[in-house]
Amino acid sequence: MRAAAQAALADLGRWRWPEVAFWVAAWGSWLLLPEQHLLLNEVAILGLFALSLDLVLGFAGIISLGHAAFFGCGAYVAGILARLGWGDPVLGLLAAGLVAMGLGFVTSFLVLRGSDLTRLMVTLSVSLVLFEVANRMAWLTGGADGLQGMVVGPVLGWFAFDIFGSVAYAYSLVVLFGLFLVARRVMHSPFGLSVRAVKGNALRTAAIGIPVNGRLVAIYTMAAGYAGVAGGLLAQTTQFVSLDVIAFHRSADVMLTLVLGGVGYLYGGLIGALVFKWAQSWLSDLTPEYWQFWIGLVFVALVVIGRERVFGWPAAVLRRIAR
Repeated sequence: MRAAAQAALADLGRWRWPEVAFWVAAWGSWLLLPEQHLLLNEVAILGLFALSLDLVLGFAGIISLGHAAFFGCGAYVAGILARLGWGDPVLGLLAAGLVAMGLGFVTSFLVLRGSDLTRLMVTLSVSLVLFEVANRMAWLTGGADGLQGMVVGPVLGWFAFDIFGSVAYAYSLVVLFGLFLVARRVMHSPFGLSVRAVKGNALRTAAIGIPVNGRLVAIYTMAAGYAGVAGGLLAQTTQFVSLDVIAFHRSADVMLTLVLGGVGYLYGGLIGALVFKWAQSWLSDLTPEYWQFWIGLVFVALVVIGRERVFGWPAAVLRRIAR
């Protein structure tokens, strides 16, 4: 029985060719699309942010409308450290993730209390409180004017950020890939399977001896750290932080991104980020005044028609070709 379970886990964690093709294409975009590095850097950051939300929503079933709290926390930590002269991006990014994890751990005990509606309101409240704190502490955060005067040093002391975004995109892509590998390993482990079991039926999971609250606290803390790293990447690659990083629309955007790509599998946030940013860029060039209307219309169509029906035809074509 134990050998069979280990074999099943090993098969679950085995890399398939679509995954390899996805990451080959991602790294190939750095070489083949040099004029799009600034946009692709935003895609990588949004993808990491959506991945962090997928850990709590797609795998643990915790609904959050305030995930921007951790994103903004990481952005401000990285930005403040760079402003104070601690310009090493790697150490700043590590500090951003750790502080966001601490915030996630503290607030996780509030989030676990009550039903889904209670969790929704608690996460939103945490984000709103942090937004007001950042606005009031203008001496530290810059307030409504934003955090300026940041000096970010070269990555690893060698690769300085350029105006074309080449180093920024490579830096963000390396961080995204590394954290994705960690998330993939965790979610294909017994711990990850137990988190999925909690989402499926918390009462039955507790009945077989799995600490439900402990699992939820752990995955929520991990997701907060991922969001903090994403915020730190944004602060370091743009060298500017404003209240926008912790605003409500930031949480709404990442929620829509995840729904667009698909909830409950690790590539959903990455694919959704690519589609969302591409649509935003294309529609803003096509109709600068009404691009938000068209994006909203797409999401309404996804809800009414269903994401599987809208995006299911490529999978059907591939299955027919495979036959």
